[in-house]
Amino acid sequence: MEPSASSDREVLTWETFGQAARSLAAEVVASGFAPQVVLAIARGGLLPGGAVAYALDVKNVLTMNVEFYTGVDTRLPVPVMLPPLPRQVDLAGARVLVVDDVADTGETLRLVLDFCAEHVEQVRSAVLYAKPRSVVDADFVWRRTDRWINFPWSSLPPVTA
Repeated sequence: MEPSASSDREVLTWETFGQAARSLAAEVVASGFAPQVVLAIARGGLLPGGAVAYALDVKNVLTMNVEFYTGVDTRLPVPVMLPPLPRQVDLAGARVLVVDDVADTGETLRLVLDFCAEHVEQVRSAVLYAKPRSVVDADFVWRRTDRWINFPWSSLPPVTA
């Protein structure tokens, strides 16, 4: 099933998200890469990371919070890792799959992959979407697009008092 799209936006539904996560997991398995740890990039990669971890039966799931986007198409000059960072002992010698929702500019993904490269045995990356301008070509990609993406977890405004 394809995500729906308008002329300028791609819309991912909850149902299609589930299919996309399983598809990414199948790509990982087919490649022969067997991650011991799934590292989800917060916030956008939290749900994809959890879903892919379940599909791969990987129980060791870590998160790394990186701030880059501050609004729709507005971002900081460079991505910034926010504490707490994963402990070296949790990554040392491991095969790690880094998961995010989208490789847009790719700067966030590059930051996390560079961080991991210093500590792990092997690192691979998986994203639901990759954009042509990304400076990182993720190892596993569900879809490629140049449109703005509406994800089911972030399409609605926050719930406030």
